[in-house]
Amino acid sequence: MKIQILISKGSWANKYKEKITRSLKKFSDNIIFFDDHKKLKKGFDINIIFSYFSKIPKKYLFYSKNNLVPHESQLPKGKGMSPLTWQIIEKKNKIYFSLIEASKKIDGGSIYYQKPVKFKKDLLFQEIKEIQLLENLKLIKKFIIHLKNKKEIPCFIKKNGTGSFYRKRTPLDSELNINRSLKSQFNLLRISDYNNYPAFFKIFGKKYKIKISRL
Repeated sequence: MKIQILISKGSWANKYKEKITRSLKKFSDNIIFFDDHKKLKKGFDINIIFSYFSKIPKKYLFYSKNNLVPHESQLPKGKGMSPLTWQIIEKKNKIYFSLIEASKKIDGGSIYYQKPVKFKKDLLFQEIKEIQLLENLKLIKKFIIHLKNKKEIPCFIKKNGTGSFYRKRTPLDSELNINRSLKSQFNLLRISDYNNYPAFFKIFGKKYKIKISRL
């Protein structure tokens, strides 16, 4: 089985490439990573769009038999960017993980699996990302095992109802309000990526960033 994986240059998932490879190695000796959909190769069995920030033109989806997208929401609700982050800010502790087929509509493809995952209220950014990686890999491996055993695509789940859409987060979304309590903004603090999108606040015409860690 030939597997190619698409991860944007600025994604949190880049540091986990070795871990992803180890997890999928028993299914394939040919795993290649790309950071641009224009670099994708033809004739692959699976393309895993793991954490990619650009819309992929339809022609590139024909390069692989299946184009899998892990997405952390109970689709069709929560389409769009950074659904896990948005939901934690919304104070949600049970978050659904979905595995879908990529389509020309963002997060609008067939849904293969959905499962709820509980997040403790005290988890910090790195711990949240570890769980995100682990749960996404579980769904991906489940799909591959099904594919190898049954030699067919699993039946997708039909989801009815009104969808919703999360916009792309920007560095400005990590700004803390100095007039609000720390407790009320703890979720924003713990999901902030200190290296790329650190939590910050402004006072006296100056800007300060904050790094949070557990003692």
